[in-house]
Amino acid sequence: MKKQTLLFVQALLNSYSIVFFSQHNVLAVLLLVTSFFNPVAGAAGLAAVCGSLALLKLSGYRHDTTQSGLYTFNAILTGLGFGSFFHFNMAFCVWLMVATGLTVMLTVILTATLAKRGLPALSLPFVVVFWLILLAANGYGQMGLVPKESYLLNELSVKESAHPYQLFGTLNAVPLPYYVRLFFRAVSAILFQDNAFAGLVISIGLLIHSRISFSLLVLSFVSACLFNSFTHIYPDGLGHYHLGVNFMMTGMALSGFFIVPSTRSYLLAIVIIPLPYLLTGAFTSLLDDWNLPILSLPFCLIVIGILYFLKLRQHPRALQLTVYQNYSPEANLYQYLNGQERLNDLRYFNLSLPFMGGWSVSQGYEGGITHNAEWGQALDFVIKDEDNRTYKLPGEKPYDFYCYNKPVLACADGVVETVVSHVEDNSIGEINTRENWGNTVVIKHADGLYSKVSHLKPNSAKVKPGDFVKRGDILALCGNSGRSPEPHLHFQMQATPYVGSKTLAYPFAYFKESNAGNTQFTSFKVPAAESTVSNIDASNALKQAFAFQPGYVARVSAGSHTETWEVFTDPLNQTYLFDHESGDIAYFVSNDTAFYFTTFYGGRASVLYKFQLAAYKVIFSAESHVKAQDLYPVNIAAGNPGIWLYDLVSPFYNFIKRVYQSYTRTLGNGLLVTAFGYKTGFGKSKQFMRADVLITNNKLSEFTIDINGRQTEAKWEA
Repeated sequence: MKKQTLLFVQALLNSYSIVFFSQHNVLAVLLLVTSFFNPVAGAAGLAAVCGSLALLKLSGYRHDTTQSGLYTFNAILTGLGFGSFFHFNMAFCVWLMVATGLTVMLTVILTATLAKRGLPALSLPFVVVFWLILLAANGYGQMGLVPKESYLLNELSVKESAHPYQLFGTLNAVPLPYYVRLFFRAVSAILFQDNAFAGLVISIGLLIHSRISFSLLVLSFVSACLFNSFTHIYPDGLGHYHLGVNFMMTGMALSGFFIVPSTRSYLLAIVIIPLPYLLTGAFTSLLDDWNLPILSLPFCLIVIGILYFLKLRQHPRALQLTVYQNYSPEANLYQYLNGQERLNDLRYFNLSLPFMGGWSVSQGYEGGITHNAEWGQALDFVIKDEDNRTYKLPGEKPYDFYCYNKPVLACADGVVETVVSHVEDNSIGEINTRENWGNTVVIKHADGLYSKVSHLKPNSAKVKPGDFVKRGDILALCGNSGRSPEPHLHFQMQATPYVGSKTLAYPFAYFKESNAGNTQFTSFKVPAAESTVSNIDASNALKQAFAFQPGYVARVSAGSHTETWEVFTDPLNQTYLFDHESGDIAYFVSNDTAFYFTTFYGGRASVLYKFQLAAYKVIFSAESHVKAQDLYPVNIAAGNPGIWLYDLVSPFYNFIKRVYQSYTRTLGNGLLVTAFGYKTGFGKSKQFMRADVLITNNKLSEFTIDINGRQTEAKWEA
């Protein structure tokens, strides 16, 4: 019963906060309280949302479907509209119930229909249902709905009106500069009010929720007022209702919620200002014959229209649409930026180095010897000894060179496209320019993506065209054929299957790289010239411990609190851990070399949240010098008011990072993954997280984490 009550309260709060595209509880409470500045409207809105939640539950909708408030916020608007437009009587109660039910039904239908094209329903259900109520009330006196004073039906009015039914009338009368007062009145209009004090309270809540959203409200307000001052469309000034609902909300929703905040999204908030003017004027004239207010129709049409226009692009670059909603512009932005920097597994085909052991890069990209122009993105590999020599004395025969006759491996799964194996090795110092590439194997990994290894030993090919090969399979042996004065391995990626194709810049997924005695783990990078590189020697114990396959279920306890985690796969075939107790979700990638979390959706109280901080990236190597480096989203430890100023500049410039490091070492009969988190910025670095993850018998057994001095210990139940 307690859990059901908590779920109901949270769904109720989300229904209010999502009016401003949020799921922030502080903003929700302030909106709920502010709605009661007009007591009848506030009570009607609360009754409508409670009724809509009850209807959805009785209709068989699961709580996880209704929890976000997407199906119920339109009912709040309907209730607020009833309380603002009609006097309270018995008919008011009856038709409010009818309108609430109809609003919920229409919301579910429109949400499902538009979602097929990735579009939101916004407040369209409220607009349609309220028009029906107004038309019926105007046409049938027996409905019993008694309209309030006419100024409530004129949302284009720019005149101050006395509102005897509103609370805090004295505070609302506090003298303020005209435009400051107009701004707060416009914000309050979103809840059907004309109350500067109510707008101030809402603005405080919105500022706590999102600095980006608040800044976009201000930007849209200023832009709309400036545009009106130049065009004089409204000589007496803009009406507060349309200014708030159809001008300011359009900019905030489109440029900060549905689009990842950026310089261009802020410019969009300015550029689209003429559209609300156009649609507001056009629909006001069109609906005037039916005495219908246009409500938030321009806002809905503009946002849905622009989003659909952007979704039809073949090559989106600027104005990136938000893929998964965190209900926070800051969270959307920080996760997008974080994904751009680190989620390379989802962008690149994973390539391994095509050899065993450590090889040195004798010629890198644009090497200046043979890697030039259209063939510049290629790599030559050799093996060197401690004296930096590639051969043992006397070095006169191919067999004297360390890399000669060594296995050459497939860098990834694919189908063999071409095999050349008849070209003889050159004598040391001589080259064969007639058969430039020498013995070669070309593999197709995907459409438009081929790998090529060249200068192989004659007749050493282990594969033939049409063979399917897996990563690490032996293709041939390293030789000295073609344009090769001494044995080495030439490797390149290309977009076409032909020997001699232009090269394609492409990174290797995971490898160790040594320069001047310093060895570090590197991911999705092109090896540097003169560096020594090798594949990761994966630890089976680590691979098994983090082998989270669909169907995996674990119970993890921290003190008296226990959570049940289960692995699922979404429609895009991406895997995630789901916490049944909190509803939190943590997406992850697990491959042959590493495990890492990609995105986290939820609160910051669950054990799952802390575990994804601790095991953010784990390399499957038990060598302690192999350190994983990664980046958290900037807001990973959100709730710090010190970052608020950064939120305001983050769409334009980024200079703060949250860095993650981890390494693994052997501990008794198990393994211990030790991780650290650092805040960096302004040339300074400060540790905010330290964690240890213990693995015994090839299974995760426990972890401890300290976040800013607060420690948590958790264990996997047997």
